[in-house]
Amino acid sequence: MIRRHIKKLYSSISSNDYKTLNTIEISRSRLLSNYSLFRKNTSLGIIPVLKANAYGHGISQVAEILNDTDCELIAVDGYFEASKIRDVTKKKILVLGYILPENFHLLDVSKCSFVIQDIEGLKRINDMNKPVNVHIEINTGMNRLGIDPDELDSFLDHIGRYSNINLEGVMTHLADADNEVDSSYSVSQVELFDKSVEQILSLGFNPKYIHIAQTAGSVKISSKYANSMRLGIGLYGLNPLSSKDKSYNNLSALKPVLSFTTTIVKKSNLIKGDRVSYNGIFTAPNDMTIGVLPLGYYEGIPRQLSNVGLVKHGDNFLPIVGRVCMNHIMISLEGQDLSVGDKLTVISNDVSDKNSVQQICKDHDLFNYSLVTCLSESTRRVITT
Repeated sequence: MIRRHIKKLYSSISSNDYKTLNTIEISRSRLLSNYSLFRKNTSLGIIPVLKANAYGHGISQVAEILNDTDCELIAVDGYFEASKIRDVTKKKILVLGYILPENFHLLDVSKCSFVIQDIEGLKRINDMNKPVNVHIEINTGMNRLGIDPDELDSFLDHIGRYSNINLEGVMTHLADADNEVDSSYSVSQVELFDKSVEQILSLGFNPKYIHIAQTAGSVKISSKYANSMRLGIGLYGLNPLSSKDKSYNNLSALKPVLSFTTTIVKKSNLIKGDRVSYNGIFTAPNDMTIGVLPLGYYEGIPRQLSNVGLVKHGDNFLPIVGRVCMNHIMISLEGQDLSVGDKLTVISNDVSDKNSVQQICKDHDLFNYSLVTCLSESTRRVITT
């Protein structure tokens, strides 16, 4: 036992000492600033969402930072995510995603609450003979997960008969909150949700958390009963709304949390006519120097940036030349006095930069959620100020 702990400690120290070529930096002050922005602008309690490796930012790092906030509950998708941060976070954890009923007896329910999707799940929880906090999701029009309103009576009847199950929360998910011209579908979802909450309250249940809105919905809709919101993409400083949306400016003060740096690992001198990378989509127009960077689409750099993307050094933007490879990209070093070992910024947290998430997505018709969640978990994340 002691030997195993010593080995684990040594491994941790060694990995921290090892100088990585690629690093994703997570700004503590920016993440806390985004949290505070929503905290000040809404009367709702905040449930930060850390699913999908905290939207690509690093679930353990984000959970650690959130220990400095007043939120009571943080949300993940699967139990495997909860298990990653159980010893990191001081907060209770809400597991949003579906869990196979036969797995419930394996779960640590002391720190976690669970969104239950079916009566079989309730029965398996009841068989555990220990107190469990559950949330129920009402399907108000997303038609993904959740129980339909006409199933609610039966669902509540089972909860009422199981003394060890506590109905801690009720939720739904808005399907069209980022619609830039028409909020009518969201309004209809809110109306259906509020009717369901009234039904739940009338039967004597008193859920602590009633949550309907995510980042986009929080600035657009209002529920009579909601007392909490799930803060996802906005926590990380990214705006889910189109610039054409009249609510866009309500989120304009958000600060991107993530930056991604890499290292030049090789310099090559090309002569006019030399081709670069797969399929030769770049041909040197003259004698020139290129640099090789040790990251590609596996690390989350979209292949759409082949021959058109930019990386940053100081105030200068250097073009990607040739096809983005699985683990490498090449850049032009023309006019730059750069050497092997020099650091470059692949994704900037300055929204005005040409290689910020916002600008990359705008210029190349990409989805900001997808860009950050596709960043490889194998890339080291570090917390900065």
